Amino acid sequence: MPYLFTSESVSEGHPDKIADQISDAIIDHYLAFDPNSKVACETLVTTGQVILAGEIKSKANIDVQKVARDVIRRIGYTKSEYMFDADSCGILSALHDQSADINQGVERGSAEEQGAGDQGMMFGYATNETENYMPLALALSHKILEELAALRRESDAIPYLRPDAKSQVTIEYSDDHTPQKIKTIVVSTQHDNFDEEKAMQQQIEADIKSILIPRVKARLRPELQHLFDNNIEYHINPTGKFVIGGPHGDAGLTGRKIIVDTYGGKGAHGGGAFSGKDPSKVDRSAAYATRHIAKNMVAAGVADQMLVQVSYAIGVAKPMGVFVDTYGTAKVNMSDAAIAEKIETLFDLRPGIIERELQLRNPIYSKTAAYGHMGRQYQSGVKRTFMNNAGDKKEVSVDLFTWEQLNRVDDIKSTFGL
Repeated sequence: MPYLFTSESVSEGHPDKIADQISDAIIDHYLAFDPNSKVACETLVTTGQVILAGEIKSKANIDVQKVARDVIRRIGYTKSEYMFDADSCGILSALHDQSADINQGVERGSAEEQGAGDQGMMFGYATNETENYMPLALALSHKILEELAALRRESDAIPYLRPDAKSQVTIEYSDDHTPQKIKTIVVSTQHDNFDEEKAMQQQIEADIKSILIPRVKARLRPELQHLFDNNIEYHINPTGKFVIGGPHGDAGLTGRKIIVDTYGGKGAHGGGAFSGKDPSKVDRSAAYATRHIAKNMVAAGVADQMLVQVSYAIGVAKPMGVFVDTYGTAKVNMSDAAIAEKIETLFDLRPGIIERELQLRNPIYSKTAAYGHMGRQYQSGVKRTFMNNAGDKKEVSVDLFTWEQLNRVDDIKSTFGL
């Protein structure tokens, strides 16, 4: 029997995503000047105010207020009528030194011995229903908001757009889990004031359908473009007016969009957020590692979709165990438990090794903090520039989204006889 599945995304101007981006920008600046920095930075944004809290152990000296203002400015909060703008908002920092009790369990003599920064379980997921091995409903939700942000910055196409926005896509699947059509698209976008609300609603709906959606469709492979037919049910700003938004409309907190950050409700999530955490926190690094495993396993043809779980004890390097679920789609004559055993021989999931293999001690995290941490394009040799509190500039070349590389497919095929 056909079934429906829905995923949502939020824009870079959503309050929670503003918080994520500030926290990750602060991490990047510390890592740029001291790769061994330990950072746990939480951000709260509300009307005219940013509050930073958390723990840091670093040799670097960073102007966190300037970093926060630069992020807010880049996102687009630059007007006083937003009631939250880069130049006038207050910023309070309550960052302090990391607990020595935690640090003694993490820092060891070598990467092989480095303990996990916390206990917990992390999940990675991949499916072959899209070219980036991500669930289709989430991939489309992200694309809608990426294009909406691009239109906002172009300014002439849809000039009234403001930074805050959300999207949601519902896909109808067949019995064999093949996407059949898009049933519903929801887009809520903040906008400037209009003189007449009915005209406003009509204008926004027309622009979303005639300008935004065709741009999203053009980014898809031809075999997916047919999903955009004339029978899609649209809900565009369904409450009507959406002038008050951003941190003035709702408070934002780091780590409150973890399903948007991962798989849109497909697979599973261990509960730990990513943004604001350096890679010694396995909530982040092991989630990237398990995504890397799941994606390479599916790309190698072991299964059509796969969920990989790993778990840790704080201060202990070796994982407690690895779990695999192929949802009955395995293409090899092995149980899921046997597949998990093979994964443990192929991939070293000790935290220090994950950091080294995926190059996670580099300042790469600002780019992850909006539009999903998974399913993004691997990029090598990206130039980035940072500045410390003394005005010193640091230029670095980094690889982004290393966990999205399909660099273990041949190893997997050899191990599984594919």
